[in-house]
Amino acid sequence: MCYCRDTESLTTRRTTAILSGLLSFVLLITSGCDLASRQTDDNTTTIYGAYTAKVRGLDPGDIGDTTSSIIASQMLECLYQYHYLKRPYELIPCLAEDMPTVSADGLTYTIKIKKGVYFTDDVCFADGKGRELVADDFVFAWKRIADIKYLSKNWWIFDNRIVGLDEFREYTKTCKRAADVDYSKEVEGLQMPDKYTLVIKLKKPWPQIVYLLAHLPTAPIAKEAVEYYGKDIINHPVGTGPYKLKRWHKGSYIEMVKNPSFRDEYYPSEGEEADAEFGILADAGRKLPLNDRIIMVLVQETPPLWFLFMQGKIDVSGIPKDNFAEAIDFRGGLTDTMKNRNIRLLTFRDPSTYWLGFNMEDEAVGKNLPLRKAISCAVDRDKYIELFTNNRAEAAYGIIPPLMKTYNPDIKNISETSYDPQKAIELVKEAEKIHGGKLPRLRLSMPGTDAVFRQYGEFFKLCFSKVGLDVEIDYMDWPTFQNKIKTKSAQLFSLGWIADYPDEENFLQLFYSKNKSPGPNNFNYFNPEFDRLYEQICVMGDSAERDALYRRAEKIAVKDCPAVFLSHGVAYILVHDWVHNTRPHAFGYGLSQYRRVDTAKRAAYDELLRSLK
Repeated sequence: MCYCRDTESLTTRRTTAILSGLLSFVLLITSGCDLASRQTDDNTTTIYGAYTAKVRGLDPGDIGDTTSSIIASQMLECLYQYHYLKRPYELIPCLAEDMPTVSADGLTYTIKIKKGVYFTDDVCFADGKGRELVADDFVFAWKRIADIKYLSKNWWIFDNRIVGLDEFREYTKTCKRAADVDYSKEVEGLQMPDKYTLVIKLKKPWPQIVYLLAHLPTAPIAKEAVEYYGKDIINHPVGTGPYKLKRWHKGSYIEMVKNPSFRDEYYPSEGEEADAEFGILADAGRKLPLNDRIIMVLVQETPPLWFLFMQGKIDVSGIPKDNFAEAIDFRGGLTDTMKNRNIRLLTFRDPSTYWLGFNMEDEAVGKNLPLRKAISCAVDRDKYIELFTNNRAEAAYGIIPPLMKTYNPDIKNISETSYDPQKAIELVKEAEKIHGGKLPRLRLSMPGTDAVFRQYGEFFKLCFSKVGLDVEIDYMDWPTFQNKIKTKSAQLFSLGWIADYPDEENFLQLFYSKNKSPGPNNFNYFNPEFDRLYEQICVMGDSAERDALYRRAEKIAVKDCPAVFLSHGVAYILVHDWVHNTRPHAFGYGLSQYRRVDTAKRAAYDELLRSLK
C-alpha cells in the first residue's frame, strides 16, 4: 500500500508526506497551515508541517499511498498497531482488547473489540454524537472493500483469504446499482457472536493477517458516514482516532484538532534501554494526544519548503539535495549552521525500494525482454543516487531492501542489468529484431510536475538517448498519476514502495498476478512459477525454508525484469529542538499523538534567528 513517488522522498519528501512508515514520524510532526500566525498566547499546542503532493482522498477502504495514509491515520485506527518505542517492532492492541486467539489449525481468529470506543462526533450520526464502535463496523468496512461496485484498490488484501468473502464479491457483480448491494448478506468467515466479538474464518493459513489488521485499509468505517456522505466520504474521514478533521482546503492546507471523544490512551512507559537517558520516556503515563492540533500546508516545491523549515515555520524536514551541504558537513554530521539553530539530525535505513516500472501488458515493452534489459542497463544508478540523494541511498537491483533479513547481496549479479551502456546498445539491437524494426517512442510517466521531477526526467531521458532509445517524459500530479497506474494506462512509470509491515511478503505481493492493477501489482506482471511460490509462502510461518523461498521468488521476478530497480533509501531528518519524542518508526502511522511541542522553545527561535543575522 505504501506507494512513494520518488527518491527525493529520502530527503524532503519523506518529511512532507510523500512517504510512509518511517516518514509518518516526520510528516505528522510536521503539519502546518497558518504558518505566519501561530498562536502563542494560549495553552494550545500545534504541530506544523507540510505535504508535497495533492491528497486523492481520506477514505480508508481506497487509500493506497503514503500521503493519504499518514494524514488519515491521525483520525482512523485499526485493530492493532505497532508499539511506538519497542524494537524489534512489536504489534499491540489498538481497537482490539487483546491479541487474537488463534485456533490450532491457524484458520480461526477470535478478536475482542474494546468497549467504550466511540466514533468522533459528526453530523452523519443521530444528534451529531458519535456512537460506540462495534464488531459490525469492521465487517461492513471489509465487505465494502469486497464490493465490486466500490472498486477499491485494496481487494488484494482479502482476495481468496476469508471464507465466503469472495462469494460476496461475486454476488455484488450481479447487482445493477451500488445501492442494490445488501450488506446484511451473511459471510461465513466474518461472524459476530456478540457486538464486541469478531470471528474471522480463513480458507487457508495466513500468518501475515495480524500485520494487515494493523494496516490502514482495514480500519473500521461507520455505515452512517458512508450513507450520509456518499461518494464525498473521501473528504470526510469519520474515525475513532486521537484527532478529527476540522477543515480541509483543497490545494492549500489540512487542519486536524484533538478528538474530544477519544478514549483514555497513554504515552508508553517502556521502550529501549537508552530511552530514559535520551528523554524519550519523559512523558510516560501522560494522556494522549500530547498536542491539540495538527496543521499541514501543501507545498509542492522544495525551495519554499526548506525556507519554511529554516524560518521555524515547519517543525521537521528532510534535506533537499540542493541544500545538503548547508546541513551536513564532510564528516556526515551537522554543520555549524544547524547546530547554532539547535537542530537535531536523525538518520536511519529505510525499508524502501524505488524503480522505473514497466507495464507488462503493454505491447512494446511487455513482450520484449531485451528492451526492458536495455533500459535497465542504460541507467547509471550510482550517478542517479549521487545527483538526487547526495549518496543517501543504496543501489537496488531487486525488490527486497537491505533492511529485510532475506535481502540478497548477490542480486546485482543475478539481475544482469547493472549499468553497462555498451551492453544496452547491443540489447537495443536484439529488441529491434523482436519488434520487427525501429523501436517506437516510449513514454515514461512521472508522478510530479515540480523542478525535481523534471530533473529526474531529463536524467533518464539522457541515459536512454545515449543507447539509442527515444523516450518522452509525461509529468503529472500525484492523483492523476495514481489513476493512470490504476487503469493500466502507463507504459513506463516512476514509483517506489515502503514496507507496510516487517515481512518480505509485503514486497513480493507487488508481483503476484492476482494483484494486478488496480491492485498493488502495477507492473501487471505474471509468471506462473512466481505465483506458485508466492502462494506457497503465504501459508507458511516464519522459517529458514520460507526465507529461501522468498529469495527464489525474487530471483524469478528479477530475471523477468519488470522494473529498473534504482535505489533503497537511507533517511536524513532534521528536527527543531522544540519537538520531543521524535523516535523514527519504520512501520507505524498515526504517530503525531506521541509528539510533544515546547512552545517556549519555539517562540525563542525567532529571537535566535535575529541574533544569527
